[in-house]
Amino acid sequence: MAWLVLFAAGLLEIGWAIGLKYTEGFTRLVPSILTLTAMAGSIALLGLALKTLPIGTAYAVWTGIGAVGAALLGIALFDEPATAARLASIGLIVSGIVGLKLVT
Repeated sequence: MAWLVLFAAGLLEIGWAIGLKYTEGFTRLVPSILTLTAMAGSIALLGLALKTLPIGTAYAVWTGIGAVGAALLGIALFDEPATAARLASIGLIVSGIVGLKLVT
């Protein structure tokens, strides 16, 4: 169950990372409220997951989900470059997340 909570926290981290782009420096009300809500939810769920999971593993997985999701959505939504090196680097993050899950 803790892994599912951590995954949900990671999804909210993706949401707030992408949401920051839409707030335009917190000058737009609705995106700002949604982004701040996603931030609070992400931290709250991370805290719940940490009741059971080791801090190092949980934090690395949480940030990894956020980093991979934000990078992929940056490519899809904001026309950021999808170079081979960038995609390979994202793959390395994913393999690290999987590795941490397997050894915990």
